[in-house]
Amino acid sequence: MRDTRESRLLLVLLIAIAFALITVDIRGGEQSPLDGVRHAAASAFGPVEEGVAAAVDPVGDAVAAVRDSGDRSNRITELERENTALKQRLGSDDRNRGRLRELDEMLKTAGRGQYGIKGAQVIAIGAAQGFSWTITVDIGSDDGVRRDMTVLNGDGLVGRVTTVGPSTATVLLASDPKFTVGTRMEKTGELGFANGQGDRSLRVELLNGKAVVHEGDRLVTFGSSRDKPFVPGVPVGEVTRVEPAAGGLTRTLQVRPFVGFSKLDLVGVVVQPPREEPRDTVLPPKPEAPKPTPTVTVTVTPSPSAKPQD
Repeated sequence: MRDTRESRLLLVLLIAIAFALITVDIRGGEQSPLDGVRHAAASAFGPVEEGVAAAVDPVGDAVAAVRDSGDRSNRITELERENTALKQRLGSDDRNRGRLRELDEMLKTAGRGQYGIKGAQVIAIGAAQGFSWTITVDIGSDDGVRRDMTVLNGDGLVGRVTTVGPSTATVLLASDPKFTVGTRMEKTGELGFANGQGDRSLRVELLNGKAVVHEGDRLVTFGSSRDKPFVPGVPVGEVTRVEPAAGGLTRTLQVRPFVGFSKLDLVGVVVQPPREEPRDTVLPPKPEAPKPTPTVTVTVTPSPSAKPQD
């Protein structure tokens, strides 16, 4: 529609009529002459309004759902957090149970050998003081720890103390290539020296080149003068290979250590040596060999054949 003088006059006239109708409708109240018109308009536009409402309501529901989903999401997040915390507590309980077993085994080992020990936890592992295979424990000179003390756990020999601070100590592990300990063979008492080989087995040189040794034979520490750095009787390992004798003065053995050096947690520092030589008493009893299954022999005796009748 073009903006002309006539169009402007028509717009003013329509506005004036609208105001006049509004005034009449308000003054008439329920008896308003426009009431019929209003009902007619409602009848005409009602279905349209319902259709629009039907179209708009799902949108409103969706908005409410999104708002509610935010609350549900927060609840789900909270439940997941609680579940994670529960799993962590359960994991912690499992770890604590494992550590209790370790402690129990270590106390049994110390009891069999009558070693006075100070329990400690491994707090670091790695290179220290130029050594490749070391651990750091959380006790030191304030706890009575001194250099050249034996360190063990429930499985056997861990190493020896090399450096001591007020509250920590460094332990050289038996697996370190610089580590050497005197050993004694179980039962036969053959003496030798064990050396670490890193992540491989221990290498033991027996002083008797003609010693009779078999796979599965076990060794313990021989002990040192005044029990430093090693007390006697601590389990060392089990023979896995006997090198062929070459007529030398010594006999070489490969020995699997009883201790798993890659999973150390609780250890004990021997602060009081045993009063008597424990010999082989600290070694756990050997498992019994499985009994052979008896072979069942079935003998079939043929029955005599019947004589032919005349």
